[in-house]
Amino acid sequence: MPDLNGQTALVTGATSGIGRATAVALAAAGATVAVSGRDKDRGHEVVEAIQAAGGSAVFVGADLIDATAATDLAARATDALGGRVDILVNNAGIFPFGPTASIEEATFDAAYALNVKAPWFLVAALAPGMAARGAGAIVNVTTMVADFGADGMALYGSTKAALGLLTKAWAAEFGPQGVRVNAISPGPTRTEGSAGMGEALDQLASLAPAGRPASPEEIAAGIVFLVSDEASFVHGAVLAADGGRSAT
Repeated sequence: MPDLNGQTALVTGATSGIGRATAVALAAAGATVAVSGRDKDRGHEVVEAIQAAGGSAVFVGADLIDATAATDLAARATDALGGRVDILVNNAGIFPFGPTASIEEATFDAAYALNVKAPWFLVAALAPGMAARGAGAIVNVTTMVADFGADGMALYGSTKAALGLLTKAWAAEFGPQGVRVNAISPGPTRTEGSAGMGEALDQLASLAPAGRPASPEEIAAGIVFLVSDEASFVHGAVLAADGGRSAT
């Protein structure tokens, strides 16, 4: 397992699914983790689970609805983690599906606010400090449908496509100062959020060589790799964790 002892991490959307698995995995690797999300009870539950396993974590609640909320979270997480954030995982997101004509403006704005604006302003708040220290790692969680057209997924896919491009642009901007910025692109993953998809999740997963949905822990393992020294020469990459869908 990668050694993250002495490092601090902020994980957004960490109260369930991929975010929770990532927070747990980072703590298991030795990082002190700021668990962020909207649900205070679920957040404290994640923190307690990490602490029970011998790890270190704190809950920092946030509803990332705008730039102010993102900047405020960055400041509070920095304070909670002792003055610095070494690792940022932009995981929080929503995935509204449906035909283009059915998407209302409020839904459109909410998707871009959480999936694009929040990562932008978290990076704006935290990456300069990482650069000043000469080290840091950022991972953005995208999706396989950011790379190909999928009926009913235009809004969701477009937000994550934007995040994929930002990953490369931020790698170019902050990489020379020692900050590695990468992304992970999951395929269908069995989480609380995807439970409502029912059999459609399995049908989508069946199109990839793996033939099944991922577990949150499988995606988290890729994130831990990307933030670790084992990926020290990886900059601006989008790691496909999609069961092989992008290869076929």
